[in-house]
Amino acid sequence: MIRKYIFGKPFNTEAIVSEIRTEEGELSYGKICTEKGFSFTYEMEDDDMVYGLGEANRGLNKRGYCYVSDCSDDPNHTEDKRSLYAAHNFIVVSGKENFGLFFDYPSVITFDIGYNRSSLLQVTCDAADLALYVIDGANAYDVVKQFRSIIGRSYIPPKFAFGFGQSRWGYKTREDFRKVAEGYRKNRIPMDMIYMDIDYMEGYKDFTLNEEHFPDFPEFVKEMKEQGIRLVPIIDAGVKVEEGYSVYEEGVKNRYFCQREDGSDFVAAVWPGDTHFPDVLNADARKWFGDNYRVLIDQGIEGFWNDMNEPAIFYSREGMEELKATLWKYVEENTETIPVWQLGDQIQGLANNHEDYKRFYHNVNGEKIRHDKVHNLFGYNMTRAAGEAFERIDPEKRFLMFSRSSYVGMHRYGGIWTGDNKSWWSHILLNLKMMPSLNMCGFLYTGADLGGFGADTTRDLVLRWLALGVFTPLMRNHSAIGTREQECYQFENTEDFRGIIETRYRLVPYLYSEYMKAALNNDMYFKPLAFVYPEDDFAVRVEDQMMIGNEIMIAPVYTQNAKGRYVYLPERMKFVKFSKNGQITEEVLEKGHHYVEIALNEVPVFIREGRCIPVAKAAETVEKLDTKHLELLGFEGAEYMLYEDDGVHKDYGNPENYTVLRK
Repeated sequence: MIRKYIFGKPFNTEAIVSEIRTEEGELSYGKICTEKGFSFTYEMEDDDMVYGLGEANRGLNKRGYCYVSDCSDDPNHTEDKRSLYAAHNFIVVSGKENFGLFFDYPSVITFDIGYNRSSLLQVTCDAADLALYVIDGANAYDVVKQFRSIIGRSYIPPKFAFGFGQSRWGYKTREDFRKVAEGYRKNRIPMDMIYMDIDYMEGYKDFTLNEEHFPDFPEFVKEMKEQGIRLVPIIDAGVKVEEGYSVYEEGVKNRYFCQREDGSDFVAAVWPGDTHFPDVLNADARKWFGDNYRVLIDQGIEGFWNDMNEPAIFYSREGMEELKATLWKYVEENTETIPVWQLGDQIQGLANNHEDYKRFYHNVNGEKIRHDKVHNLFGYNMTRAAGEAFERIDPEKRFLMFSRSSYVGMHRYGGIWTGDNKSWWSHILLNLKMMPSLNMCGFLYTGADLGGFGADTTRDLVLRWLALGVFTPLMRNHSAIGTREQECYQFENTEDFRGIIETRYRLVPYLYSEYMKAALNNDMYFKPLAFVYPEDDFAVRVEDQMMIGNEIMIAPVYTQNAKGRYVYLPERMKFVKFSKNGQITEEVLEKGHHYVEIALNEVPVFIREGRCIPVAKAAETVEKLDTKHLELLGFEGAEYMLYEDDGVHKDYGNPENYTVLRK
């Protein structure tokens, strides 16, 4: 059962697509106070668990910390960070009572989940203008499925997007991309995509190409496709201020950019220098910005990734003037010793300064809305701009699209990657724990920068992270300029990397099938063990093992120098290990606790009793996979319902897409 409560005058985020009648009176759970802003409080039982919040820090169970929905460009994902790139305001309380809460509020909102007082759940925001959805359920999983049913179908990518992709900030020329393609093809490592970071553009200008480096781009796109490789360019949120640049001139002429209160176009510095932000909350501006993707689509591009769309701000002119005044004040007042640490804080505070969010406005249906009031909607609506444009450009075709910043609702238009992580072992575990939380909020096409984006990686870290990435729908190796090169062919014993990525391709029939079932049935692709085994006290507390689809459990290794790991099996399972050269070992393990050895070049999978999974022979690309002759791994007598379509079009409801396979 779902109930809707309205407080004040909420902004229509369009996160919810179902019509739900507004209720009057008291809530079934907790207390509301609207005297000073908005506050929801609930007394938790000792054994209550709290799930949700999508892309958030720390654990699967969110108890014990404080989280803030405030889309933030922060590349240092340490445990003390309360805000990341996204705002997913959905939580599930699971215990004596089972219910979900979605706070549809597009500005800063804080979730204190037993942080200030261990038994108190408190959700607060400055303005009592929001819609609150309360969902009763039999258990946490039931609550999630009900929520998923009211927010709309999750984005479905083309099938090639389930292949492996290579990316690095620093690929600049055709030769850079050819070198990557050659490195993978020469070493017989499967790959479907190479991503184009900001250096492919002319002066970091959206929807442009550096003509010196890409003199005949359509021909180069064709050249890559002939090798089975799709190029996937980045699009940033900021549009460069430059006379003669058509996107800039069109935006200024038609008033499509965010403006200051006085009506002038707001200026902020990002990669190109001075930029304007497209007013993607304005329907006309959103259509205009989205239609610009056609420039690259017409040259053969079939996928994009949106970045810097919190939106990230390096500094504003106003912020710089304020800093100058502050610096002079420090110098004048501290003639003998200048407090350098304080100056450093002031300089760092230029970037993504919340005061800048108050300096510009959106035009929403003729009403001027200050950005900080709707800040968390920018990335969502930038990606929505692209998704809506794809429907106009080629309505029958699926395009690859994922974003850095997001809000609930964006899941209908694209996936997300989890941003600028680090080459840290702890971030493998953080990657794993985020996945089911994102699924709860509708985001199914998800993944992290495998191997880590920032800092120098190591061979064993990349191998272990790839072994998790085998199971994430978005599987991409991505790293930052200036860090150690981490393409798979850069390391010794390349065959180990080949074996892991070949395992991904062997499992694509299963992974794609389970993804499609989850998307079409408002279900989860990644599930906590607690959702499948709610009566098992051990399973309920496990956070480093996940169910994928309905047949398998994964338990990745995420610690340095480990030869294996301990796992808990909630039922009898078949332990399968994939390794190089197509080798597979199988062993049945009884319910309970086990230590399992897992080599650096192995990918472990646990198949549930009475189940089986389809496995293909490895291929160079997803398109070359033979899905007509599949091997079934698992238990004798088991059946598997395979979903298979052409991977390009949107004929999802065709009953011929389903085939029963029997082992």
